[in-house]
Amino acid sequence: MTERAQAGPGRRTMLGAGAAVLGTAALGLAGGTAEAAGTTGRDAAERTGRPGTGHGFRLDLPVPTVIGHRGASGYRPEHTLGSYQLALDMGAHVIEQDLVPTKDGHLVCRHENDITATTDVAAHPEFVSRRTTKTVDGVSLTGWFTEDFTLAELKTLRAKERIPGTRQKNTLYDGRWEVPTFEEVLRWADREGRRRGRPVWLYVETKHPTYFRGLGLGLEEPLAKLLRRYNRHRRNAPLILQSFEPSSIQRLSRLVATPGVVLLSGPSERPWDFVASGDPRTVADLVKPEGLKWIASYAQGIGPTLDLIIPKDASGRLTGPTTLVRDAHAHGLVLHPYTMRNENSFLPADFRRGTDPAAYGDAFGAFRTYFETGIDGIFADNPDTALLAAADFAAR
Repeated sequence: MTERAQAGPGRRTMLGAGAAVLGTAALGLAGGTAEAAGTTGRDAAERTGRPGTGHGFRLDLPVPTVIGHRGASGYRPEHTLGSYQLALDMGAHVIEQDLVPTKDGHLVCRHENDITATTDVAAHPEFVSRRTTKTVDGVSLTGWFTEDFTLAELKTLRAKERIPGTRQKNTLYDGRWEVPTFEEVLRWADREGRRRGRPVWLYVETKHPTYFRGLGLGLEEPLAKLLRRYNRHRRNAPLILQSFEPSSIQRLSRLVATPGVVLLSGPSERPWDFVASGDPRTVADLVKPEGLKWIASYAQGIGPTLDLIIPKDASGRLTGPTTLVRDAHAHGLVLHPYTMRNENSFLPADFRRGTDPAAYGDAFGAFRTYFETGIDGIFADNPDTALLAAADFAAR
């Protein structure tokens, strides 16, 4: 592959993380920054909003890129404006949103359509009858689901911490924030961008798109409409699209030119759209060179689980890296694996400290090990930790 270029290091102050020396990412096959690419890149594909193969532009982001996973979810209830704001204030380069629809077709930010654990819906007697059992992507779930609520009804709920046993301090903020719509997040990002004098990058996932399309609540069309309304539909827009279902990224690539990333889970798993369509391929097939070549025909990157970068043995300790980073880069794909968290229970066994699963382990050691594989960025629940680790790595 063409070696990934990197601009000379420059000083960048990051709130809560100190000063870091981080290079600017030059990811892709063409020269120039994302803005400079516009001089030659705003061709027919740009004008129509259709990116063609997706190559020939660059993500103007630092490497390693720190992506605030659901905001700063290590410190605030996930997918709230409070979590997003804290991640931005800490200096996260990109802030993630997961999108699910309401009954009346509005896109809201929740990790799952099952809102039992992330809102106070169970405490609302007027919604007791909405509790139900559904099968979502082959999994039976019992609880309350966004697609059974109008936006007005959903706005009467308040967000809460999803894993209070691990993040008890986050429960201090239970009830403080509403469930935000994606349009509210876009307006927030525009306001913050104007205030800071630079764009606020967003990383947007379509959740269970095949399931929702089957309910008549397709995600891609209303998402593309919002991206166009807020001028984030172009190939150099400060936004990245992502999905575990390749067909969702393919559909979006026909609607907008915004960069797309295919998320990849365990090797033996199949994307749900593959299950629905009878495609026999697994993630193990998609991470082979021929699978990566296919992804590169419509997407600009992959978001693999960290175990696809460095697998663990039976004891939970890291083994040797796979060839995925090298293979993906050979096809011009950026890699943003998920997810780093500071708590022992989420870290590889090599980096756990003490016996308390909720205590922090050696997160810096884990970050360093993953960065050494050549990944382009990482999703992190604790953006401040990730930024310090990235600064240490870049300053070596």
